[in-house]
Amino acid sequence: MTRIRITKEFRFEAAHVLKDYDGPCRNIHGHSYELSVTISGIPITDPSSPKKGMVMDFGILKKVVQKEIIDIFDHSLVISPAYGPEILDHMKKNFSNILVVPYQPTSENLLIDFVSRITSHLPENIRLISMKLRETASSYAEWFENDNL
Repeated sequence: MTRIRITKEFRFEAAHVLKDYDGPCRNIHGHSYELSVTISGIPITDPSSPKKGMVMDFGILKKVVQKEIIDIFDHSLVISPAYGPEILDHMKKNFSNILVVPYQPTSENLLIDFVSRITSHLPENIRLISMKLRETASSYAEWFENDNL
């Protein structure tokens, strides 16, 4: 059987801040993120299936990524607990979507988090092959399954 890769692209807005960073990203700032999710599988051959010829319905992949990533991160401020309870409590009291993550919220670390969020929600015959998170027009991070075997 021939394996095929399919990719679905997503967009979301989010702000982040990098604690102790030695550049301008130590200030709260936002990005228009672009996320590409590539999966691999064998197209369905069952002639009675409404999904015949598909690796996975793009709509089902969209629902998984929407629920596990986009709905959580869109229009949030992603911040590390390293800022301490006083600052975090102040932020949570004054803003509605503060997302405290247990890591420095770089594009690299966000991708690692995203991989773990969606992998268990994919059908067992589908493999997550790669993810790409574009932070700006010229900067992005990528995760590949083959690099992590």
